[in-house]
Amino acid sequence: MADTFGAGESSKSKADAVADAINNLLRNLTIKCAKGEGIRDYYEVGVIGYGSSVGSAFKGELAGQGFVPISQVANNPFRVEERIKKIDDGAGGLVDQKVRFPVWFESSAGGGTPMCQALNLARGSLTDWLNQHPSSFPPIVINITDGESNDGDPTSEAEAIRELSSDDGNVLLFNLHLSSQRTKPVEFPDSVETLPDEYAKLLFSLSSLLPAYMQDFARQENYSVSEKTRGFVFNADIVSVIRFLDIGTRPSNLR
Repeated sequence: MADTFGAGESSKSKADAVADAINNLLRNLTIKCAKGEGIRDYYEVGVIGYGSSVGSAFKGELAGQGFVPISQVANNPFRVEERIKKIDDGAGGLVDQKVRFPVWFESSAGGGTPMCQALNLARGSLTDWLNQHPSSFPPIVINITDGESNDGDPTSEAEAIRELSSDDGNVLLFNLHLSSQRTKPVEFPDSVETLPDEYAKLLFSLSSLLPAYMQDFARQENYSVSEKTRGFVFNADIVSVIRFLDIGTRPSNLR
């Protein structure tokens, strides 16, 4: 994760770029849930980091917590940074605008890839959460990795997560592999035929089928998908990361 994305991408490390993407996702979720009376708890979210250690990756007041209601996320950023954003000046050019950027999650690159431990922790947290919310929309798990698991074959742990369910259906597990190479991403495949190696095929097999409403979102973003499409991207660049996170967490309807 300390490497950068492929040539031509941002000079940021993959860890920093993905941290920005996750923080922006959390920010967008809080905005989607903002109503006149405040933040409605349409979501509960958790962030698990794994590398040199495995555990909750929230910082500040939320440190060490598993699933957190989105209203608590909105009210407890670790810090708020001032950043520069390019905006349209109305005359065909761009100007700099200062924006406030809340940070809940910081990048960390180091250690191995203990994917089995991370998935096991996620399964325990999901089991507890589902016991408390049996009638909820089934949780969505997005596993982001830049390498193969170094603590065993994650297949059984992934299967155990996908077998969990609420009254509304099974938990969804999506996988996003990050690339350091200038290689075209394989996005939302529906078979192993387009995948370059056995590791890509393994991650494909670990991933849930994309639900029909997410298939519609993917088509809106000009992806070619089918009923066999899985929530999986291999050799992702930062653009693929952002689009994948958006499609994987976009609500079908909030009232």
